Amino acid sequence: MLEMIILGGAMMVPLVTESVLALAVLLDRFMAFRANARVDVRTLRAKAVALLNEGRAEEAVGLCFNTPGPVSAVLAAGMQSYLKHRGSTKRVDSLRAVVQDAMQDYTNQAMRAVESRLNILSFIGSSAPLFGMTGTVTGMIRSFNAIAAAGAMEGSVVAAGISEALITTAAGLLIALGAVIPYHYFVSRVEGIETEVVEAAAELLDFITIRHSGSAD
Repeated sequence: MLEMIILGGAMMVPLVTESVLALAVLLDRFMAFRANARVDVRTLRAKAVALLNEGRAEEAVGLCFNTPGPVSAVLAAGMQSYLKHRGSTKRVDSLRAVVQDAMQDYTNQAMRAVESRLNILSFIGSSAPLFGMTGTVTGMIRSFNAIAAAGAMEGSVVAAGISEALITTAAGLLIALGAVIPYHYFVSRVEGIETEVVEAAAELLDFITIRHSGSAD
């Protein structure tokens, strides 16, 4: 492996750097999404709404705070806003709007955390082939310079340059694949989490509408 890296020339330095960075991000995001997948979001939502219906809103907030993940964090933000404003806001639509704004603000923060470092995989997926093609060009230049210096077309003369060209091309494509495929998988997971957040927020807003519809003008 080390010999291949050396034969690949100078362009292997950024390619190796990108491969290590991609692997680090992949492991980090895999562990984060696996931890999130362990949370039973449906059960959390059912318990939280049940506590709200029983008038135990503080316990519902505590349940959300003690549960990791973006869904519980957004629900906690909405419930805190609900507890803060339910006594002072008489109109149900105004109360809904206040709680919805609180959850929307926190949703933006929570989703940024979920999407953290995915842009690195996207960048590596698009830049690694470019580094590889640059290595291809420099390798071919090296081969032609060797031919010009030797004054003859011999395999041994051009072998080093061709090796550099092929190795960097292959490395760039492999690194790009190793970044792009996980990137799209993680993006699909992000979309799924975002859907869960939206559904949980809508459920809390529906509770507010039903509970306080009698106070609407």
